Amino acid sequence: MTYEEVVNFLYAQLPVFHREGKKAFKPGLGNIQELVAKIGNPQQHFKSLHIAGTNGKGSSSHFMASILQEAGFRVGLYTSPHLKSFTERIKVNGQEVSHDWVVDFFTKHRALIAEIKPSFFEWTVLMAFAFFKEQGVDYAVIETGLGGRLDSTNIIEPIATYITNIGYDHQDILGETLPEIATEKAGIIKGQIPILISERQDEVEEVFKSTAQACDAFLNFADELVQISAVEKKGIELHLVAKTELWGDLKIESPYAGTYQVQNLRGVIAWCTQLSKRRVLQLSAQAIQHGIKLTRQNTSLHGRWEVIDQDPWVVADTAHNAAGISEVLGQVIQMEIHQLHIILGMVSDKDVDRVLGLFPKDAQYYFTQASNPRALSAGELQAKANVYGLRGDIFANVNIALASARETQADFILITGSTYMVAELAE
Repeated sequence: MTYEEVVNFLYAQLPVFHREGKKAFKPGLGNIQELVAKIGNPQQHFKSLHIAGTNGKGSSSHFMASILQEAGFRVGLYTSPHLKSFTERIKVNGQEVSHDWVVDFFTKHRALIAEIKPSFFEWTVLMAFAFFKEQGVDYAVIETGLGGRLDSTNIIEPIATYITNIGYDHQDILGETLPEIATEKAGIIKGQIPILISERQDEVEEVFKSTAQACDAFLNFADELVQISAVEKKGIELHLVAKTELWGDLKIESPYAGTYQVQNLRGVIAWCTQLSKRRVLQLSAQAIQHGIKLTRQNTSLHGRWEVIDQDPWVVADTAHNAAGISEVLGQVIQMEIHQLHIILGMVSDKDVDRVLGLFPKDAQYYFTQASNPRALSAGELQAKANVYGLRGDIFANVNIALASARETQADFILITGSTYMVAELAE
């Protein structure tokens, strides 16, 4: 089979969450434990760092992987979902797993699909662990897919864990309240293993403290270890100073200008501080600074306040829940914009009403949808948006919407609301 045939087969035969939503989610770790056992438990052959959270875990994963790479290590990176290509999910030192390897792995282990009937996510986790073992990585940064406690990635025994923040997302699976959601995320906390919480939130702080205490984990909140000052947006970059105990004041240059990255950067730098203080992993100031500055070229992170053009400004961001959208819109407000145009698409199983209530009424909207079974139809999105005073027309896809917006007098075009819609932007 060709690479395209293998990927199409996986999409067709395995339950795929990003296409089917909740019905594709297989709670419990039984399947993945059985799968890895069949191929020799590859996850036991490299050191791993585990990351969970509602928003920011993708950015944080890429920042950390780049820092480790600049420290001279061979680094695996597993994230989800992908934007353009399935192989984006599995990388070693920024290089995606090859098409040939995907085909060879499938051919060799295809019988496991019929035997164990894994989900699409379980199969990709299996692939990542196998690839990282084969590639001899020193460390692998592993991002959870959904939640933490029952996420397939949670069979690893990491040297450290990290949780970004807790917000409302996937309530139908993780729980309706923030403490319930936090309890699921806190499921990655392991005994005697450092856990760093990037954002201190009153509603869930006790969840993390009690979980860490119960399993004797070493808990820190980022604001205990790092203070941020001199935040300045310079073009498409974000500059700031991080005051640390170990390295003094670090001048940080991030290639991602989203102001919401300030919290992610503080969290990752605090995690580096925690790990270095506990002698779990020794990192230098230079590795941290260079790693953050070179994240885009080291790991190819896209879709986070991604500047596509500057005349007019065209920015794409994969924010898709209330907390993420709020952060993005907060940055938009800070800019001098005369005519704001927003291209919006969402998936149907999100809290659409909670999100739509955040958008400004004085913007011009372009309602569209991704080519994804979970996508909310542009017509239904428009109807829901009208209730909140948001006005605009319907467009068949994001690229037609963008072409139309470019023909106007807009000086800022924001594309947001759905990872899958941003993924369909033409190169």
